[in-house]
Amino acid sequence: MRDWAKVRRERTHHLIELGGLVQKAGLVDLTDDDRATLLGAFLDIAGQLQGGNDTAPADLKTRWRRAGLHAFDAEKSIREGKNSHDG
Repeated sequence: MRDWAKVRRERTHHLIELGGLVQKAGLVDLTDDDRATLLGAFLDIAGQLQGGNDTAPADLKTRWRRAGLHAFDAEKSIREGKNSHDG
């Protein structure tokens, strides 16, 4: 495979994963799949990370990371609970 094709495939996979996070967070349903609203929300987040509020960007990232890890752990527990009842 050519290098450019591999890079393109990796980028596409990465973008699909990011879209999955938007879906997993419930943002698609909460915004009625309004792309302008989603973009506005992301721009607001970017502004916050650029220091546009009272909370330090590092503190925001820490808070958001903890919430995300908690959500992944909860999802994993639910998935494992379902799998243990399958057999």
